Amino acid sequence: MATKFSFIALSFLTLLLSSGCRTGNSHGFYNRDFQDIIRHASAKVFPAVVYIRVISANLSSGKDEGNIVSGSGVIITADGEVLTNHHVIDKAREIRCQLYDGTAYSAKVLGSDKDLDIALLKLEKVDTLPALPTASLCLQAIAEGDFVMAMGAPWGLARSVSIGIISCSRRYLETHGKYSLWYQTDASISPGNSGGPLVNTQGEVIGINTLATLIGGTMGFTVPAIVIQSILGRLRQYGKANWAWLGLELQPLHDFDRNINFDYSNGVMIAGTLSGSPARKAGFLPNDRIIALNDQPLNAWQCEDIPEINRQLGLLPFGVPVTFTFCRNDQQEKITLTPIAKGKLEGEEVVFSRWGFTAKTINRFDNPGLYFYSQKGGIFVYGIDDEGNAANTSLRENDVIHSVSGEEIHSLQDLQKAYQVALDSVNRQHIIIFGIIRNGRQMQVAIDFRNEKKK
Repeated sequence: MATKFSFIALSFLTLLLSSGCRTGNSHGFYNRDFQDIIRHASAKVFPAVVYIRVISANLSSGKDEGNIVSGSGVIITADGEVLTNHHVIDKAREIRCQLYDGTAYSAKVLGSDKDLDIALLKLEKVDTLPALPTASLCLQAIAEGDFVMAMGAPWGLARSVSIGIISCSRRYLETHGKYSLWYQTDASISPGNSGGPLVNTQGEVIGINTLATLIGGTMGFTVPAIVIQSILGRLRQYGKANWAWLGLELQPLHDFDRNINFDYSNGVMIAGTLSGSPARKAGFLPNDRIIALNDQPLNAWQCEDIPEINRQLGLLPFGVPVTFTFCRNDQQEKITLTPIAKGKLEGEEVVFSRWGFTAKTINRFDNPGLYFYSQKGGIFVYGIDDEGNAANTSLRENDVIHSVSGEEIHSLQDLQKAYQVALDSVNRQHIIIFGIIRNGRQMQVAIDFRNEKKK
């Protein structure tokens, strides 16, 4: 059914563009057969599209399991840099890329950012290629109704293209994209398309495909190329986007979803500040209205305006004081603060196979609830092996570990030391007591770890 519909739609568009939109220029855009336009644009980009296969670590089940993940990417430089998604290569142990002509290369991660879900790879030993096709990033404005193509490897099927239009050029997704709006498209984006390019009819990459959902039809979401361009240099230099952090939670003047309307003509509202952040230490309060940063106006009338401001703040240099002009109780004031590095967005993970669980560092961004209960730090139970020693106890996922055998635990290194001590003394003492915090309550859990897990 889907194939038949696509054929009918394509025939209709071909007829429309070839007969109803002619110009005096015999070589003009609308005088060409629409199918030729698509073929021409596809031919420019397809040689740069990469099929990516990743073996990644997965400790969420309480043991060390390897996952095989497939995705897509696009070559953007002659020396073999490849753009893809962060979630495609997250926790990668091995990355292999297959090019258009069937040749395969290993790749390494040059840089990755979880916030934008963008990663930059480097094909290894590409100097053996006489020439390498590349794709160009389009930094021009995109509008609703523009024809686009999604390229990649859906369901692991390499070299695939689907066609559609831009449904929305400024889509705001509250839970995805702190620093970016999205291009929304009805071009089919399926699992495996992640990291592949969204391409315009001139054969330019306008973004990297990242999200897809089914709500009465296919909706795909793409990170715009102009946003990716703003962090490419940082990915190369630091291996990450290296966002600055102020701890400001912003709100537009007209917040339709929350039915809040602030009766002001300019500025952006502060909904709150995060614990320990420069913004809270500087004295910002909820309902303060920021009107300028270093005397340059800041305005957010709707939710769609928030990501651009967040990105502007996130790209501020560390250690360089900035001055905000804001209004509090109709009185204009100024506050100067210094941005700091945002740091990691996710904690490290370690498997403790004899105990039968995996543990992870608490991160304020990834685990805000645990961060609050653990008094700003610590380790928590990430996964429990259903065949391990912890499975028969009352230990639960998300329990915060604060002690082992009476010794305080503040880091994964502390827990690893306690684990080694326990293994060394298992013949004398095979029951170990964990002090944990669960939903704010302290309790103790005993694990008998005398039994080795059967292979």
